[in-house]
Amino acid sequence: MATDETVGALAELAEAEFMFRYESGASADVRDALGIRTARMGGGVVLSMRHDPTGYWSKALGFGVDEPVTGELIAQVCDVYRAEGTPSAVIQIAPDRLPADWDEICARENITAGGVWVKLAGEIDALKPGGTDLRVGPVPDESVHEWASVVLRCFGMPEEHLGPMLTASVRDPGFRPFAAWDGAEMVAAANLFVHGEVGSLNTGATLPTHRGRGAQSGLLAARVAAAAAAGCRWVTAETGRPAPGSSNPSLDNMRRLGMSPLYERRNWVWQA
Repeated sequence: MATDETVGALAELAEAEFMFRYESGASADVRDALGIRTARMGGGVVLSMRHDPTGYWSKALGFGVDEPVTGELIAQVCDVYRAEGTPSAVIQIAPDRLPADWDEICARENITAGGVWVKLAGEIDALKPGGTDLRVGPVPDESVHEWASVVLRCFGMPEEHLGPMLTASVRDPGFRPFAAWDGAEMVAAANLFVHGEVGSLNTGATLPTHRGRGAQSGLLAARVAAAAAAGCRWVTAETGRPAPGSSNPSLDNMRRLGMSPLYERRNWVWQA
């Protein structure tokens, strides 16, 4: 039986891979416009978007699974950002993969503690999907542009360049985009990335006009079914940890589905 440590490692690698494919799959003109550079090193990925209009897309993750995290590795990661002229980036490493001298590494490389995400997982056979009164299903090819638009509008991200990047990425066979419709209007979107026996749930978002109608519960159910059909054993996801006294609807939806937190992972912020 898989342990939390094993599932956590699979989850980290799946997240790193889908982020890598989101950015590396962009067309040459979009990569040039956004200043995208992607690299694989130390068993993880380094993603740089020099002209990121959001501050989200420059990140390094997936480390500590295939190779240990060392000061030399983190220096190489930061060297990529320095060479690219990237103003800042987030380094995401599972807490049990951080080395004993992490504080010293952070001080040397100008890395500071940022916010915290929750990594979750659930065994597909044990999940209890919910539902919605909205129509939910896979996104047909002719609606991929609309899907990307809904995702970006929900997250408050500009569509120029990022829209074509998302549209290109979901043509990767590992991705399965889903949406929810109210009549003919697409009102919520989400994505599934199939990576071996893991189905990684990502990009879930609902337009403000339709929140509270179970769109994400329906999208979780549809993606779990698709992951099972693809031969996955686990589904994994990550979302922000709510501040004390508040809640995160995304986290609540995943827990209702039957997913359990594996650990809390801090974002480590590198700045030039």
